[in-house]
Amino acid sequence: MNPLSHRLHSVRMAVLASASTLVMLPSLAQADLPTLEDPSRGTGSGIMETLRNYGYDIVMLVALLVVASMFVGVCYHAYGTYAEIHTGRKTWGQFGLTVAVGAVLLVVGVWLLTEATGVL
Repeated sequence: MNPLSHRLHSVRMAVLASASTLVMLPSLAQADLPTLEDPSRGTGSGIMETLRNYGYDIVMLVALLVVASMFVGVCYHAYGTYAEIHTGRKTWGQFGLTVAVGAVLLVVGVWLLTEATGVL
């Protein structure tokens, strides 16, 4: 056997070994689909109560997103007011008023959303 055919034979055997390993790899993996997590209030006594509990969790998530967007809006407006201080269009008093009113709006928003989700 010449050296070139010996080398080709070695390469073929390596390819065959790696191909057989790749074919057997899925049978070695024991992955399962993730299980659905129970709602925060529990599964309940029936399908309707369980769906209601999942609905409650969805409404709470939406409420959290609303409060987060309110916070980003207040921060954006306060930053805009801060930037206008340096150009001379706004004063530090206006900045303080913006931050104070934004904080009050956030507190009222959180309170209203808490009351609204309490109805559920």
